[in-house]
Amino acid sequence: MSERGERLLQLSATGLLLALAAGWIWSITHVRTAGSQVPLGVTRTARTVTSALTTPDAPSTAYLTNVAVNAAVERALQSARGKSGKLKATIQPSGTVKIESLPPGTSVRYRKNGEVVAEPTGAGIWNVVLAVGNAVRPVESFNVINMLPFSAKKNGRVGLYYIGNWPGERGALGPKKAPAGAYGNPPGFIEVTKENMDTPVSEHFTLGDFLTHDQPNVWPKYLVLQQKLIDKLELVLSDLQAHGVDTRGVRVMSGFRTPQYNVGGGQTAGRASLSRHMYGDAADIFIDNDHDGQMDDLNHDGRISIDDARVIQAAVDRVEAAHPELVGGAGVYTAAPGHGPFIHIDTRGYRARWMGTSGG
Repeated sequence: MSERGERLLQLSATGLLLALAAGWIWSITHVRTAGSQVPLGVTRTARTVTSALTTPDAPSTAYLTNVAVNAAVERALQSARGKSGKLKATIQPSGTVKIESLPPGTSVRYRKNGEVVAEPTGAGIWNVVLAVGNAVRPVESFNVINMLPFSAKKNGRVGLYYIGNWPGERGALGPKKAPAGAYGNPPGFIEVTKENMDTPVSEHFTLGDFLTHDQPNVWPKYLVLQQKLIDKLELVLSDLQAHGVDTRGVRVMSGFRTPQYNVGGGQTAGRASLSRHMYGDAADIFIDNDHDGQMDDLNHDGRISIDDARVIQAAVDRVEAAHPELVGGAGVYTAAPGHGPFIHIDTRGYRARWMGTSGG
């Protein structure tokens, strides 16, 4: 190559480098000045990572790792959060919650009373935590609740808490038109204390919402509660919200009932001897956003009546049509001394509808 040709090649290469540098500087300036405007199709996580690559005081690599970990955990917990996506606990006899595809160097652990273990052995509420290197941090709003086995009940009691005996234990079932096992003994009990009763089981509900209303001075209490009921309740609330009903004031009037309470506790008129409340998959609820202790005027007809409970029943019908695996009972009840109208919802395994004046 001639000396003149070599100079021309050098000038061309220099010009190309200057053009690339100008384009890079423009790109960085554009990202920094974009502010909170996220281009169409760009996720907030992608924007955070881009900003971190172009801003000197951006979040650290550890922060970006946390973003990746959180995203992976949420993907892995999707099934554990139920059809509603709003469950905050898994209830089981024992075992772990499966979280797969975590970033390298990250593992799942469980914490109770300050102790961190690889597997949650024994009954109680275990916080799900992640071990990232030497650091341990909790998974936001998700716990594993291990039950006491049913065999812990002796002579009708677990500890000092009197529960009674299920119909299956008494040989009182007889032939029933119900799925096999629907009236069998529950697998175990959740131990509820004054300290853990506010533990969330979903977006709207806590353990304490479902306790039997008896033996006020006896602690701990013991609870039977099925996840599919909580999931169904959350789906019903989501459906109501989609139809313009404010559900923030949802209240559980009656959740789990021990067999002894179902027979003789509180207002017993209208109670079924094989009430689903004894099996942890039934709840009587109403919406009380104005906190006056009774159902709100959900249909906006200017009065409180059983028709407001029917608004919730319509939501139950829609949920069961979309999720037949959660089919069950829905009974609307009129007001009675001590309470306003309400609705009973359960997941008994077959469709049932009724209207009543009390009980549930």
